[in-house]
Amino acid sequence: MGLTKRIIPCIDVDLDEEGEPAVYTGVHFEDLEYTGDPVEMARAYNEAGADEFVFLDITASAEGRETMLGVVEAVADEVFIPLTVGGGIRTTDDIKETLRAGADKVSITTGALERPELVNEGARAFGSQCIVISVDARRRFDGEGERYVEVDGESCWFECTKRGGREGTGVDVLEWAAEVESRGAGELFVNSIDRDGTKDGYDLPLTRAVCETVDTPVIASSGCGGPEHMYEVFTEAGADAGLAASIFHFGEYSIEETKAYLEERGVPVRR
Repeated sequence: MGLTKRIIPCIDVDLDEEGEPAVYTGVHFEDLEYTGDPVEMARAYNEAGADEFVFLDITASAEGRETMLGVVEAVADEVFIPLTVGGGIRTTDDIKETLRAGADKVSITTGALERPELVNEGARAFGSQCIVISVDARRRFDGEGERYVEVDGESCWFECTKRGGREGTGVDVLEWAAEVESRGAGELFVNSIDRDGTKDGYDLPLTRAVCETVDTPVIASSGCGGPEHMYEVFTEAGADAGLAASIFHFGEYSIEETKAYLEERGVPVRR
């Protein structure tokens, strides 16, 4: 039997109008709607059998502020599975403080793109297993990329964005994936802006291309509408883990139902 596939719920956390932390869901990183309390949701997913849990402070980088570490501490008190925290991490001190707050891993996007040496520094100081590089990718159908993939009969490349998907970088996702792996990243967290919140399925060409480029474990994210989409991204794209949000948040499927569906079809999952 091959390595088991991980099922990972994710919460996107922002501050509400009263300045209190709240979970939001949206489409294409926009049109965010209130979904729940982060600590309560963390507790529920820990009890539901999730393999890991991801906490993303979705506006920290765009607003240039630090991650809400007090909320991270409260969440860490509720989960006894690996916890990954991202948002606003720019320095090794940020990594240290996030781990000290209870995270097992940190997810870095903008901070790594703006200063790639942060990946080396983080891996050297805390171990590669702590360093997750998150890629917010979007498709581009022009001649400015470096590595191209056939998508629906057209040739496209995938661009890294930063600041919560708000800014393009001109950096080719596949080139970046290879670079951060060489710098010591322990995992890659691959988000598709084109599929985010759509429930139309993961971006299989994107995920497959990254998986074929690196040996580092790849977590597929964005677009999951049900267990069948996780089955596709595991069997057709080679992802090591599947991340989902709204299908779990709104009770459309449970972690148990998802694992049972995969197990019935021969995909090894954690029990």
